[in-house]
Amino acid sequence: MGEVGTVANAVNELAERFWNGILDLSPISATVLGYELGDDRLDDPGPAGRDRAKRLYTDTLASADEIEASVAMSAVGLAGGSAVESAVGLPTEERITLDILRVVCEIELEQHDQRIDQLKAVDQMDGPQTMLPMLASFQRTDTPERFEHFLARLADYPRYMAANADLVREGLESGLTAAKIVAERVIGQVERLLALPDEMSPVATALEVPTPADRDRLVQAIGKYVRPADRAYLEALLGKYRGATRRDPGLWSAPNGEQLYRTQIRAWTSLDIDAAELHRVGLEELESIEAERREIARAAGLGYDTAATREALRSSPGAIPKSVAEYLNHARGQIERALAKAPDYFGSLPRAGCEVRAVEEFKESDSPSAYYYPPAVDGSRPGVYYVNTYDLPSRSFMSLASTSFHEAVPGHHFQIALQTEHPDLSPFRRLGARMAGMAYIEGWGLYAERLADEMGLYLNSAERFGMLDGQALRAARLVVDTGIHAFRWTREQAVAQMLAAGVTETDAAIETDRYICMPAQALTYKVGQREIQRLRHEALTRLGSAFDLRDFHDAVLGHGTLPLATLSRELPGWLGPR
Repeated sequence: MGEVGTVANAVNELAERFWNGILDLSPISATVLGYELGDDRLDDPGPAGRDRAKRLYTDTLASADEIEASVAMSAVGLAGGSAVESAVGLPTEERITLDILRVVCEIELEQHDQRIDQLKAVDQMDGPQTMLPMLASFQRTDTPERFEHFLARLADYPRYMAANADLVREGLESGLTAAKIVAERVIGQVERLLALPDEMSPVATALEVPTPADRDRLVQAIGKYVRPADRAYLEALLGKYRGATRRDPGLWSAPNGEQLYRTQIRAWTSLDIDAAELHRVGLEELESIEAERREIARAAGLGYDTAATREALRSSPGAIPKSVAEYLNHARGQIERALAKAPDYFGSLPRAGCEVRAVEEFKESDSPSAYYYPPAVDGSRPGVYYVNTYDLPSRSFMSLASTSFHEAVPGHHFQIALQTEHPDLSPFRRLGARMAGMAYIEGWGLYAERLADEMGLYLNSAERFGMLDGQALRAARLVVDTGIHAFRWTREQAVAQMLAAGVTETDAAIETDRYICMPAQALTYKVGQREIQRLRHEALTRLGSAFDLRDFHDAVLGHGTLPLATLSRELPGWLGPR
Protein backbone atom coordinates (compact mmCIF):
# COMPACT_ATOMS: atom_id res chain seq x y z
CA MET A 1 0.00 0.00 0.00
CA GLY A 2 2.95 2.33 0.62
CA GLU A 3 3.46 5.20 3.01
CA VAL A 4 0.70 7.39 1.54
CA GLY A 5 -1.90 4.67 1.98
CA THR A 6 -0.74 3.89 5.50
CA VAL A 7 -0.97 7.52 6.59
CA ALA A 8 -4.35 7.97 4.85
CA ASN A 9 -5.66 4.93 6.71
CA ALA A 10 -4.42 6.39 9.98
CA VAL A 11 -6.35 9.61 9.32
CA ASN A 12 -9.56 7.78 8.46
CA GLU A 13 -9.27 5.50 11.48
CA LEU A 14 -8.74 8.54 13.71
CA ALA A 15 -11.82 10.23 12.20
CA GLU A 16 -13.87 7.09 12.78
CA ARG A 17 -12.80 6.86 16.42
CA PHE A 18 -13.54 10.52 16.93
CA TRP A 19 -16.97 10.33 15.31
CA ASN A 20 -17.95 7.24 17.28
CA GLY A 21 -16.85 9.10 20.39
CA ILE A 22 -19.04 12.08 19.49
CA LEU A 23 -22.08 9.87 18.88
CA ASP A 24 -21.51 8.19 22.23
CA LEU A 25 -21.18 11.56 23.97
CA SER A 26 -24.32 12.93 22.32
CA PRO A 27 -27.01 10.34 21.62
CA ILE A 28 -29.38 13.27 21.10
CA SER A 29 -27.36 14.41 18.09
CA ALA A 30 -27.16 10.80 16.91
CA THR A 31 -30.96 10.59 16.83
CA VAL A 32 -31.33 13.84 14.91
CA LEU A 33 -28.88 12.46 12.33
CA GLY A 34 -30.90 9.25 11.98
CA TYR A 35 -28.80 6.87 14.09
CA GLU A 36 -30.53 4.55 16.52
CA LEU A 37 -27.37 4.15 18.56
CA GLY A 38 -28.02 5.30 22.13
CA ASP A 39 -31.67 6.14 21.50
CA ASP A 40 -32.59 4.96 25.01
CA ARG A 41 -30.49 7.60 26.82
CA LEU A 42 -29.69 11.30 26.83
CA ASP A 43 -26.48 13.33 26.90
CA ASP A 44 -24.51 13.91 30.08
CA PRO A 45 -24.00 17.67 30.61
CA GLY A 46 -22.46 16.99 34.05
CA PRO A 47 -18.81 16.75 35.16
CA ALA A 48 -18.33 13.15 34.01
CA GLY A 49 -19.67 13.94 30.54
CA ARG A 50 -17.50 17.04 30.27
CA ASP A 51 -14.41 15.07 31.31
CA ARG A 52 -15.12 12.40 28.69
CA ALA A 53 -15.50 15.08 26.03
CA LYS A 54 -12.23 16.76 27.00
CA ARG A 55 -10.37 13.43 26.83
CA LEU A 56 -11.80 12.77 23.36
CA TYR A 57 -10.70 16.16 22.01
CA THR A 58 -7.29 16.02 23.68
CA ASP A 59 -6.55 12.48 22.51
CA THR A 60 -7.69 13.27 18.97
CA LEU A 61 -5.40 16.29 18.76
CA ALA A 62 -2.46 14.23 20.04
CA SER A 63 -3.11 11.57 17.38
CA ALA A 64 -3.37 14.26 14.68
CA ASP A 65 0.01 15.61 15.80
CA GLU A 66 1.51 12.12 15.52
CA ILE A 67 0.17 11.66 12.00
CA GLU A 68 1.50 15.02 10.85
CA ALA A 69 4.86 14.28 12.46
CA SER A 70 5.07 10.97 10.58
CA VAL A 71 4.35 12.78 7.30
CA ALA A 72 7.08 15.31 8.04
CA MET A 73 9.59 12.59 8.95
CA SER A 74 8.85 10.67 5.77
CA ALA A 75 9.53 13.80 3.76
CA VAL A 76 13.01 14.37 5.19
CA GLY A 77 14.87 12.03 2.86
CA LEU A 78 12.97 12.91 -0.32
CA ALA A 79 13.92 15.59 -2.82
CA GLY A 80 11.82 18.40 -4.24
CA GLY A 81 8.71 19.95 -2.74
CA SER A 82 6.28 18.60 -5.35
CA ALA A 83 7.81 15.13 -5.20
CA VAL A 84 7.58 15.13 -1.44
CA GLU A 85 3.94 16.21 -1.59
CA SER A 86 2.94 13.58 -4.13
CA ALA A 87 4.94 10.77 -2.54
CA VAL A 88 4.29 11.11 1.15
CA GLY A 89 1.88 14.03 1.57
CA LEU A 90 -1.68 13.31 2.56
CA PRO A 91 -4.25 12.78 -0.20
CA THR A 92 -6.78 15.60 -0.57
CA GLU A 93 -9.67 14.14 1.42
CA GLU A 94 -7.45 12.96 4.26
CA ARG A 95 -5.75 16.35 4.37
CA ILE A 96 -9.20 17.96 4.66
CA THR A 97 -10.26 15.48 7.32
CA LEU A 98 -7.22 16.27 9.43
CA ASP A 99 -7.92 20.00 9.00
CA ILE A 100 -11.47 19.56 10.25
CA LEU A 101 -10.49 17.37 13.21
CA ARG A 102 -7.94 19.94 14.32
CA VAL A 103 -10.32 22.90 13.97
CA VAL A 104 -13.09 21.08 15.87
CA CYS A 105 -10.92 19.83 18.72
CA GLU A 106 -9.06 23.08 19.27
CA ILE A 107 -12.21 25.18 19.45
CA GLU A 108 -14.08 22.66 21.60
CA LEU A 109 -11.25 22.54 24.11
CA GLU A 110 -11.12 26.33 24.24
CA GLN A 111 -14.88 26.50 24.87
CA HIS A 112 -14.58 23.73 27.45
CA ASP A 113 -11.99 25.72 29.39
CA GLN A 114 -14.14 28.85 29.17
CA ARG A 115 -17.18 26.93 30.49
CA ILE A 116 -19.44 28.13 27.71
CA ASP A 117 -21.79 25.29 28.74
CA GLN A 118 -22.95 27.46 31.63
CA LEU A 119 -24.42 29.87 29.09
CA LYS A 120 -25.79 27.18 26.77
CA ALA A 121 -27.82 25.73 29.64
CA VAL A 122 -30.05 28.82 29.35
CA ASP A 123 -30.91 29.22 25.67
CA GLN A 124 -34.30 29.88 24.09
CA MET A 125 -33.13 28.53 20.73
CA ASP A 126 -31.54 25.16 21.53
CA GLY A 127 -31.65 24.92 25.31
CA PRO A 128 -32.45 21.73 27.24
CA GLN A 129 -36.16 22.57 27.40
CA THR A 130 -36.39 22.25 23.59
CA MET A 131 -34.74 18.83 23.42
CA LEU A 132 -37.62 16.39 24.11
CA PRO A 133 -40.10 17.99 21.69
CA MET A 134 -37.39 17.84 19.02
CA LEU A 135 -36.68 14.18 19.73
CA ALA A 136 -40.40 13.40 19.59
CA SER A 137 -40.38 14.70 16.02
CA PHE A 138 -37.27 12.82 14.94
CA GLN A 139 -36.99 9.57 16.91
CA ARG A 140 -38.59 6.49 15.37
CA THR A 141 -41.05 4.83 17.76
CA ASP A 142 -43.07 2.72 15.33
CA THR A 143 -42.24 -0.64 16.95
CA PRO A 144 -42.61 -1.80 20.58
CA GLU A 145 -38.84 -1.95 21.00
CA ARG A 146 -38.29 1.55 19.64
CA PHE A 147 -41.11 2.90 21.77
CA GLU A 148 -39.55 1.36 24.88
CA HIS A 149 -36.30 3.13 24.01
CA PHE A 150 -38.11 6.46 23.98
CA LEU A 151 -39.75 5.69 27.32
CA ALA A 152 -36.28 4.95 28.69
CA ARG A 153 -35.24 8.38 27.53
CA LEU A 154 -38.15 9.93 29.38
CA ALA A 155 -37.06 8.07 32.51
CA ASP A 156 -33.54 9.51 31.99
CA TYR A 157 -34.88 13.04 31.55
CA PRO A 158 -34.83 14.00 35.26
CA ARG A 159 -31.07 13.25 35.39
CA TYR A 160 -30.49 15.27 32.22
CA MET A 161 -32.45 18.29 33.42
CA ALA A 162 -30.92 18.09 36.91
CA ALA A 163 -27.46 18.34 35.31
CA ASN A 164 -28.60 21.41 33.38
CA ALA A 165 -30.05 22.91 36.56
CA ASP A 166 -26.63 22.35 38.14
CA LEU A 167 -25.07 24.29 35.25
CA VAL A 168 -27.50 27.11 35.95
CA ARG A 169 -26.39 27.17 39.58
CA GLU A 170 -22.71 27.00 38.56
CA GLY A 171 -23.26 29.97 36.27
CA LEU A 172 -24.79 31.88 39.16
CA GLU A 173 -21.71 31.15 41.28
CA SER A 174 -19.18 31.99 38.55
CA GLY A 175 -21.03 35.05 37.29
CA LEU A 176 -21.43 33.52 33.81
CA THR A 177 -25.18 34.04 33.66
CA ALA A 178 -27.46 34.51 30.70
CA ALA A 179 -28.58 37.92 29.50
CA LYS A 180 -31.86 38.91 31.14
CA ILE A 181 -33.92 38.73 27.94
CA VAL A 182 -32.62 35.23 27.21
CA ALA A 183 -33.52 33.97 30.68
CA GLU A 184 -36.96 35.55 30.44
CA ARG A 185 -37.65 33.86 27.11
CA VAL A 186 -36.54 30.48 28.46
CA ILE A 187 -38.66 30.93 31.59
CA GLY A 188 -41.63 31.76 29.38
CA GLN A 189 -41.08 28.65 27.25
CA VAL A 190 -40.93 26.34 30.27
CA GLU A 191 -43.98 27.97 31.84
CA ARG A 192 -45.94 27.44 28.61
CA LEU A 193 -44.87 23.78 28.57
CA LEU A 194 -45.93 23.30 32.18
CA ALA A 195 -49.30 24.97 31.54
CA LEU A 196 -50.23 22.28 29.00
CA PRO A 197 -52.07 19.13 30.11
CA ASP A 198 -49.83 16.06 29.84
CA GLU A 199 -51.82 14.74 26.89
CA MET A 200 -51.29 18.05 25.04
CA SER A 201 -47.54 18.16 25.60
CA PRO A 202 -45.64 18.61 22.31
CA VAL A 203 -44.00 15.28 23.11
CA ALA A 204 -47.38 13.54 23.33
CA THR A 205 -48.80 15.21 20.23
CA ALA A 206 -45.74 14.65 18.02
CA LEU A 207 -44.76 11.10 18.95
CA GLU A 208 -45.92 8.10 16.96
CA VAL A 209 -46.93 5.15 19.17
CA PRO A 210 -47.32 1.48 18.20
CA THR A 211 -50.72 0.97 19.89
CA PRO A 212 -53.46 3.11 21.52
CA ALA A 213 -52.52 1.68 24.92
CA ASP A 214 -48.99 3.01 24.44
CA ARG A 215 -50.44 6.50 24.20
CA ASP A 216 -51.61 6.20 27.80
CA ARG A 217 -48.18 4.95 28.89
CA LEU A 218 -46.56 7.90 27.14
CA VAL A 219 -48.83 10.44 28.83
CA GLN A 220 -48.21 8.82 32.22
CA ALA A 221 -44.44 8.96 31.67
CA ILE A 222 -44.67 12.65 30.78
CA GLY A 223 -46.47 13.31 34.06
CA LYS A 224 -44.08 11.16 36.06
CA TYR A 225 -40.73 12.23 34.60
CA VAL A 226 -40.97 15.25 32.32
CA ARG A 227 -43.18 17.62 34.24
CA PRO A 228 -41.30 17.41 37.58
CA ALA A 229 -37.94 17.73 35.79
CA ASP A 230 -39.07 20.81 33.88
CA ARG A 231 -40.47 22.31 37.07
CA ALA A 232 -37.17 21.76 38.91
CA TYR A 233 -35.24 23.34 36.03
CA LEU A 234 -37.62 26.33 36.09
CA GLU A 235 -37.09 26.74 39.82
CA ALA A 236 -33.33 26.94 39.22
CA LEU A 237 -33.94 29.83 36.82
CA LEU A 238 -36.17 31.76 39.18
CA GLY A 239 -35.14 33.59 42.32
CA LYS A 240 -31.44 34.39 42.63
CA TYR A 241 -30.51 33.40 39.07
CA ARG A 242 -33.21 35.56 37.53
CA GLY A 243 -32.00 38.44 39.63
CA ALA A 244 -28.37 37.89 38.61
CA THR A 245 -28.91 37.81 34.85
CA ARG A 246 -26.95 40.32 32.80
CA ARG A 247 -28.83 43.59 32.22
CA ASP A 248 -26.36 44.53 29.49
CA PRO A 249 -27.06 41.92 26.77
CA GLY A 250 -23.63 41.78 25.15
CA LEU A 251 -21.15 39.05 25.94
CA TRP A 252 -18.69 41.81 26.88
CA SER A 253 -20.63 42.14 30.16
CA ALA A 254 -19.84 38.55 31.20
CA PRO A 255 -16.64 37.59 33.05
CA ASN A 256 -13.85 37.33 30.45
CA GLY A 257 -16.48 38.46 27.95
CA GLU A 258 -14.18 39.91 25.30
CA GLN A 259 -12.22 36.67 25.03
CA LEU A 260 -15.43 34.65 25.05
CA TYR A 261 -16.67 36.61 22.04
CA ARG A 262 -13.40 36.16 20.13
CA THR A 263 -13.71 32.43 20.73
CA GLN A 264 -17.30 32.39 19.55
CA ILE A 265 -16.34 34.21 16.35
CA ARG A 266 -13.81 31.44 15.63
CA ALA A 267 -16.25 28.71 16.68
CA TRP A 268 -18.96 29.89 14.29
CA THR A 269 -16.94 31.18 11.32
CA SER A 270 -13.77 29.00 11.58
CA LEU A 271 -11.80 32.24 11.11
CA ASP A 272 -10.08 34.66 13.46
CA ILE A 273 -11.70 37.93 12.35
CA ASP A 274 -11.69 41.28 14.10
CA ALA A 275 -15.11 42.47 15.26
CA ALA A 276 -14.43 46.02 14.03
CA GLU A 277 -13.70 44.73 10.50
CA LEU A 278 -16.94 42.74 10.47
CA HIS A 279 -18.86 45.79 11.67
CA ARG A 280 -17.40 47.90 8.86
CA VAL A 281 -18.16 45.29 6.19
CA GLY A 282 -21.75 45.05 7.39
CA LEU A 283 -22.27 48.79 7.04
CA GLU A 284 -20.77 48.78 3.52
CA GLU A 285 -22.96 45.87 2.46
CA LEU A 286 -26.06 47.65 3.76
CA GLU A 287 -25.29 50.64 1.56
CA SER A 288 -24.80 48.46 -1.53
CA ILE A 289 -28.02 46.50 -0.97
CA GLU A 290 -29.99 49.70 -0.36
CA ALA A 291 -28.89 50.92 -3.80
CA GLU A 292 -30.39 47.78 -5.36
CA ARG A 293 -33.65 48.24 -3.46
CA ARG A 294 -33.85 51.84 -4.69
CA GLU A 295 -33.82 50.59 -8.27
CA ILE A 296 -36.99 48.58 -7.59
CA ALA A 297 -38.53 51.57 -5.83
CA ARG A 298 -37.80 53.78 -8.83
CA ALA A 299 -39.29 51.23 -11.23
CA ALA A 300 -42.42 51.17 -9.05
CA GLY A 301 -42.77 54.94 -9.40
CA LEU A 302 -41.87 55.64 -5.78
CA GLY A 303 -38.65 57.51 -6.36
CA TYR A 304 -35.98 56.14 -4.07
CA ASP A 305 -38.23 55.58 -1.07
CA THR A 306 -37.53 51.95 -0.19
CA ALA A 307 -39.58 52.06 3.03
CA ALA A 308 -42.66 53.18 1.07
CA THR A 309 -41.96 50.50 -1.55
CA ARG A 310 -41.76 47.82 1.12
CA GLU A 311 -45.03 48.98 2.65
CA ALA A 312 -46.74 49.08 -0.74
CA LEU A 313 -45.58 45.58 -1.62
CA ARG A 314 -46.57 44.18 1.78
CA SER A 315 -50.02 45.76 1.62
CA SER A 316 -50.79 44.75 -1.95
CA PRO A 317 -53.64 42.24 -2.51
CA GLY A 318 -52.62 38.66 -1.73
CA ALA A 319 -49.31 39.62 -0.11
CA ILE A 320 -50.26 38.28 3.32
CA PRO A 321 -51.17 34.59 3.83
CA LYS A 322 -54.77 33.97 4.83
CA SER A 323 -54.03 30.69 6.61
CA VAL A 324 -51.17 28.53 7.82
CA ALA A 325 -52.00 25.96 5.14
CA GLU A 326 -51.75 28.59 2.39
CA TYR A 327 -48.39 29.76 3.71
CA LEU A 328 -46.95 26.24 3.89
CA ASN A 329 -48.30 25.30 0.45
CA HIS A 330 -46.69 28.40 -1.01
CA ALA A 331 -43.35 27.23 0.37
CA ARG A 332 -43.88 23.78 -1.13
CA GLY A 333 -44.52 25.34 -4.53
CA GLN A 334 -41.29 27.32 -4.33
CA ILE A 335 -39.33 24.15 -3.61
CA GLU A 336 -40.92 22.40 -6.60
CA ARG A 337 -40.06 25.34 -8.86
CA ALA A 338 -36.45 25.36 -7.70
CA LEU A 339 -36.09 21.61 -8.18
CA ALA A 340 -37.28 21.95 -11.78
CA LYS A 341 -34.57 24.53 -12.57
CA ALA A 342 -31.78 22.90 -10.55
CA PRO A 343 -30.33 20.58 -13.28
CA ASP A 344 -29.25 23.66 -15.24
CA TYR A 345 -27.09 24.81 -12.34
CA PHE A 346 -25.99 21.59 -10.61
CA GLY A 347 -24.55 18.35 -11.92
CA SER A 348 -25.32 16.48 -8.70
CA LEU A 349 -28.77 16.53 -7.08
CA PRO A 350 -29.77 14.98 -3.72
CA ARG A 351 -31.92 11.86 -3.56
CA ALA A 352 -33.67 12.86 -0.32
CA GLY A 353 -36.88 14.84 -0.49
CA CYS A 354 -37.59 18.02 1.46
CA GLU A 355 -40.69 18.22 3.63
CA VAL A 356 -42.25 21.49 4.82
CA ARG A 357 -43.55 21.75 8.41
CA ALA A 358 -44.73 24.56 10.69
CA VAL A 359 -42.60 25.41 13.74
CA GLU A 360 -44.16 23.90 16.89
CA GLU A 361 -46.47 26.28 18.75
CA PHE A 362 -44.66 26.11 22.10
CA LYS A 363 -41.52 27.75 20.68
CA GLU A 364 -42.73 29.60 17.59
CA SER A 365 -42.73 32.99 19.36
CA ASP A 366 -39.00 32.57 20.14
CA SER A 367 -37.89 31.05 16.83
CA PRO A 368 -36.53 32.55 13.60
CA SER A 369 -38.65 32.73 10.47
CA ALA A 370 -37.43 29.33 9.24
CA TYR A 371 -34.80 26.64 9.70
CA TYR A 372 -33.80 23.25 8.28
CA TYR A 373 -33.11 19.77 9.68
CA PRO A 374 -31.14 17.25 7.59
CA PRO A 375 -32.46 13.93 6.29
CA ALA A 376 -31.76 10.74 8.22
CA VAL A 377 -28.49 9.07 7.37
CA ASP A 378 -30.28 5.85 6.40
CA GLY A 379 -32.72 7.63 4.09
CA SER A 380 -35.71 6.85 6.31
CA ARG A 381 -36.60 10.51 6.82
CA PRO A 382 -36.46 13.44 4.38
CA GLY A 383 -34.93 16.81 5.06
CA VAL A 384 -37.35 19.08 6.92
CA TYR A 385 -37.84 22.78 6.21
CA TYR A 386 -39.54 24.41 9.22
CA VAL A 387 -41.54 27.57 8.50
CA ASN A 388 -42.55 29.86 11.37
CA THR A 389 -46.26 30.76 11.18
CA TYR A 390 -46.36 32.73 14.45
CA ASP A 391 -48.17 36.08 14.13
CA LEU A 392 -49.32 35.15 10.62
CA PRO A 393 -50.48 38.69 9.69
CA SER A 394 -46.86 39.84 10.08
CA ARG A 395 -45.69 37.22 7.57
CA SER A 396 -45.49 37.99 3.88
CA PHE A 397 -45.13 36.01 0.69
CA MET A 398 -42.64 38.71 -0.31
CA SER A 399 -39.99 37.34 2.06
CA LEU A 400 -40.95 33.66 1.92
CA ALA A 401 -39.38 32.98 -1.47
CA SER A 402 -35.79 33.82 -0.57
CA THR A 403 -36.26 32.00 2.74
CA SER A 404 -37.32 28.83 0.92
CA PHE A 405 -34.40 29.03 -1.48
CA HIS A 406 -32.02 29.55 1.47
CA GLU A 407 -33.33 26.86 3.79
CA ALA A 408 -34.42 24.28 1.24
CA VAL A 409 -33.61 24.30 -2.50
CA PRO A 410 -30.98 25.13 -3.71
CA GLY A 411 -29.77 26.09 -0.23
CA HIS A 412 -29.33 23.97 2.88
CA HIS A 413 -31.26 20.98 1.59
CA PHE A 414 -29.01 20.60 -1.44
CA GLN A 415 -25.87 21.23 0.54
CA ILE A 416 -26.59 19.05 3.57
CA ALA A 417 -28.46 16.26 1.79
CA LEU A 418 -25.69 15.91 -0.81
CA GLN A 419 -23.18 15.75 2.00
CA THR A 420 -25.23 13.17 3.92
CA GLU A 421 -25.58 11.01 0.80
CA HIS A 422 -21.98 11.32 -0.41
CA PRO A 423 -20.74 7.78 -1.20
CA ASP A 424 -17.01 8.48 -0.72
CA LEU A 425 -16.98 10.52 2.48
CA SER A 426 -16.63 8.94 5.89
CA PRO A 427 -19.53 9.26 8.36
CA PHE A 428 -17.58 11.95 10.18
CA ARG A 429 -17.16 14.00 7.00
CA ARG A 430 -20.78 13.47 5.96
CA LEU A 431 -22.37 14.18 9.31
CA GLY A 432 -19.89 15.74 11.71
CA ALA A 433 -17.88 18.23 9.68
CA ARG A 434 -20.38 20.99 10.47
CA MET A 435 -18.77 21.07 13.92
CA ALA A 436 -15.89 22.93 12.26
CA GLY A 437 -17.95 26.11 11.89
CA MET A 438 -21.20 27.07 10.25
CA ALA A 439 -19.95 29.83 7.95
CA TYR A 440 -19.66 27.39 5.04
CA ILE A 441 -23.21 26.14 5.63
CA GLU A 442 -24.91 29.48 6.22
CA GLY A 443 -22.75 31.15 3.61
CA TRP A 444 -24.03 28.67 1.05
CA GLY A 445 -27.62 29.31 2.13
CA LEU A 446 -27.21 33.05 1.61
CA TYR A 447 -25.35 32.49 -1.67
CA ALA A 448 -28.31 30.34 -2.76
CA GLU A 449 -30.67 33.28 -2.28
CA ARG A 450 -28.65 35.29 -4.82
CA LEU A 451 -28.27 32.25 -7.06
CA ALA A 452 -32.06 31.88 -7.11
CA ASP A 453 -32.17 35.32 -8.74
CA GLU A 454 -29.83 34.07 -11.49
CA MET A 455 -32.06 31.01 -11.85
CA GLY A 456 -35.12 33.19 -12.43
CA LEU A 457 -36.94 31.83 -9.40
CA TYR A 458 -38.32 35.13 -8.09
CA LEU A 459 -41.68 35.59 -9.75
CA ASN A 460 -42.10 39.35 -9.32
CA SER A 461 -40.48 42.49 -7.98
CA ALA A 462 -42.02 41.85 -4.55
CA GLU A 463 -40.19 38.53 -4.17
CA ARG A 464 -36.98 40.09 -5.46
CA PHE A 465 -37.35 43.00 -3.04
CA GLY A 466 -37.87 40.40 -0.32
CA MET A 467 -34.60 38.74 -1.36
CA LEU A 468 -32.79 42.06 -1.03
CA ASP A 469 -34.38 42.59 2.36
CA GLY A 470 -33.01 39.16 3.30
CA GLN A 471 -29.55 40.17 2.13
CA ALA A 472 -29.82 43.37 4.15
CA LEU A 473 -30.86 41.36 7.19
CA ARG A 474 -27.65 39.33 7.02
CA ALA A 475 -25.55 42.44 6.49
CA ALA A 476 -27.31 44.02 9.48
CA ARG A 477 -26.40 40.92 11.48
CA LEU A 478 -22.72 41.75 11.07
CA VAL A 479 -23.43 45.21 12.45
CA VAL A 480 -25.82 44.16 15.21
CA ASP A 481 -23.97 41.09 16.50
CA THR A 482 -20.69 42.96 16.81
CA GLY A 483 -22.57 46.00 18.10
CA ILE A 484 -24.13 44.00 20.93
CA HIS A 485 -21.19 41.82 21.90
CA ALA A 486 -18.18 44.03 21.17
CA PHE A 487 -19.37 47.65 21.07
CA ARG A 488 -21.82 47.60 23.99
CA TRP A 489 -25.02 48.30 22.09
CA THR A 490 -28.31 48.13 23.96
CA ARG A 491 -31.08 45.80 22.87
CA GLU A 492 -33.01 48.89 21.71
CA GLN A 493 -30.15 49.99 19.46
CA ALA A 494 -30.00 46.52 17.92
CA VAL A 495 -33.76 46.38 17.28
CA ALA A 496 -33.65 49.84 15.72
CA GLN A 497 -30.87 48.75 13.34
CA MET A 498 -32.89 45.69 12.32
CA LEU A 499 -35.98 47.81 11.65
CA ALA A 500 -33.88 50.20 9.56
CA ALA A 501 -32.68 47.23 7.50
CA GLY A 502 -36.31 46.38 6.65
CA VAL A 503 -37.12 43.68 9.20
CA THR A 504 -40.64 43.57 10.67
CA GLU A 505 -41.15 44.52 14.31
CA THR A 506 -41.94 40.91 15.27
CA ASP A 507 -38.84 39.49 13.61
CA ALA A 508 -36.60 42.38 14.72
CA ALA A 509 -37.25 41.48 18.37
CA ILE A 510 -36.94 37.71 17.85
CA GLU A 511 -33.78 38.09 15.75
CA THR A 512 -32.10 40.47 18.17
CA ASP A 513 -32.75 38.15 21.10
CA ARG A 514 -31.39 35.27 19.07
CA TYR A 515 -28.12 37.17 18.55
CA ILE A 516 -27.96 37.94 22.26
CA CYS A 517 -28.47 34.24 23.02
CA MET A 518 -26.03 32.90 20.39
CA PRO A 519 -23.06 35.29 20.10
CA ALA A 520 -21.38 35.25 16.65
CA GLN A 521 -23.81 32.79 15.05
CA ALA A 522 -25.27 35.70 13.09
CA LEU A 523 -21.87 36.40 11.52
CA THR A 524 -21.73 33.13 9.62
CA TYR A 525 -24.08 34.12 6.77
CA LYS A 526 -22.30 37.08 5.23
CA VAL A 527 -18.82 35.81 6.10
CA GLY A 528 -19.47 32.55 4.26
CA GLN A 529 -21.37 34.09 1.35
CA ARG A 530 -18.64 36.62 0.69
CA GLU A 531 -15.99 33.90 0.62
CA ILE A 532 -17.97 31.74 -1.85
CA GLN A 533 -18.59 34.77 -4.07
CA ARG A 534 -14.90 35.68 -3.93
CA LEU A 535 -13.87 32.16 -4.93
CA ARG A 536 -16.37 32.14 -7.80
CA HIS A 537 -15.04 35.47 -9.12
CA GLU A 538 -11.47 34.23 -8.80
CA ALA A 539 -12.29 31.01 -10.68
CA LEU A 540 -14.09 32.90 -13.45
CA THR A 541 -11.15 35.29 -13.82
CA ARG A 542 -8.65 32.44 -13.93
CA LEU A 543 -10.56 30.04 -16.20
CA GLY A 544 -12.33 32.49 -18.50
CA SER A 545 -14.46 30.71 -21.09
CA ALA A 546 -13.56 27.34 -19.52
CA PHE A 547 -15.44 28.29 -16.34
CA ASP A 548 -18.60 26.20 -15.84
CA LEU A 549 -21.02 27.25 -13.12
CA ARG A 550 -22.31 23.70 -12.66
CA ASP A 551 -18.76 22.50 -12.07
CA PHE A 552 -18.17 25.31 -9.60
CA HIS A 553 -21.27 24.42 -7.57
CA ASP A 554 -20.47 20.72 -7.64
CA ALA A 555 -16.93 21.48 -6.45
CA VAL A 556 -18.11 23.72 -3.61
CA LEU A 557 -20.64 21.10 -2.45
CA GLY A 558 -18.71 18.00 -3.46
CA HIS A 559 -16.55 17.60 -0.35
CA GLY A 560 -19.02 18.35 2.40
CA THR A 561 -18.78 21.09 5.00
CA LEU A 562 -15.35 22.70 5.17
CA PRO A 563 -13.61 25.33 7.27
CA LEU A 564 -13.46 28.42 5.07
CA ALA A 565 -9.66 28.44 5.03
CA THR A 566 -9.69 24.84 3.76
CA LEU A 567 -12.24 25.66 1.04
CA SER A 568 -10.13 28.60 -0.11
CA ARG A 569 -6.98 26.47 -0.23
CA GLU A 570 -8.45 23.44 -2.02
CA LEU A 571 -11.14 24.77 -4.39
CA PRO A 572 -8.82 26.12 -7.14
CA GLY A 573 -7.31 22.65 -7.56
CA TRP A 574 -10.75 21.13 -8.10
CA LEU A 575 -11.50 23.51 -10.98
CA GLY A 576 -8.48 22.99 -13.17
CA PRO A 577 -4.88 24.22 -13.18
CA ARG A 578 -3.96 27.43 -11.37
